[in-house]
Amino acid sequence: MTGRRIILDGATHLGLLLFMAFLVFPLVWMLSTSFKPTSEIYSGGVSLVPAETSFDHYRTVFREQNILSSMANSLYVGFFSTVIAVLIALPGAYALARYSTRWNSVVLGWILGSQIFPAILVLIPLYLILRMLLLTDSLVGLTLVYVVWDLPFVLWMLHGYVKTIPVEIEEAAAIDGATRGQTIFRVLAPLLLPAIGASVLFAFVSAWNEFFFAMVLMKSPDLMTLQVELARFTGMEGQARTGPLAAASVLATVPSVILFGILQKWFSSGLVAGAVKN
Repeated sequence: MTGRRIILDGATHLGLLLFMAFLVFPLVWMLSTSFKPTSEIYSGGVSLVPAETSFDHYRTVFREQNILSSMANSLYVGFFSTVIAVLIALPGAYALARYSTRWNSVVLGWILGSQIFPAILVLIPLYLILRMLLLTDSLVGLTLVYVVWDLPFVLWMLHGYVKTIPVEIEEAAAIDGATRGQTIFRVLAPLLLPAIGASVLFAFVSAWNEFFFAMVLMKSPDLMTLQVELARFTGMEGQARTGPLAAASVLATVPSVILFGILQKWFSSGLVAGAVKN
């Protein structure tokens, strides 16, 4: 039995290592390519370590493309859409989890069902609404689109976490004189940090990586987001400038990695353990 257990654990760890290698390899290859000279990239050789380290592709990105402005635009829409979506979803998730009505299942079903709609299906209605509000070709309008697009999933995620928190904690807060808003934002929110952290990461990465809406709704070059700017490294005939594209892609991953590093301390469980004495 012991030998069988060792074999099973070894196979599990091997599978996890292979899965991690599968996930990390594209990032390592992209990072390696960004430092390779153009001649080495198109030489046909396969190597993760550049034979000669070159920063020419990064110089090209900053010299020829509006990369810093597009990163600032993506940070703007990503930050504000994330904050707005989480602030709306938190009380909404609380209401769905704590107030049982006949409409709860309908609302949750609609929230889940809305995720199956393709983006192109809602593009024309969104564009008409934004044009009526004079928000086309506007970072504010794009931010609102991302809020609408991310809100259902964030609400669904927070709803599941709110249901796991004992009601006795809220009752104790009410006895101490806390209002409903204070209970949500000052009592439950700290207990929901893992869920909020996951929601923030999802909403930000979703807005940061989004391409379709940004490409269609934004026309001014100064308002282009990073993903649309990355598409400019592909020529009219579909031939990509591999080196500069790899360098720009490396830069595009930095904010998401930094955000994960900041939020990882939130991804700890057991915050509620011991809060209620049975």
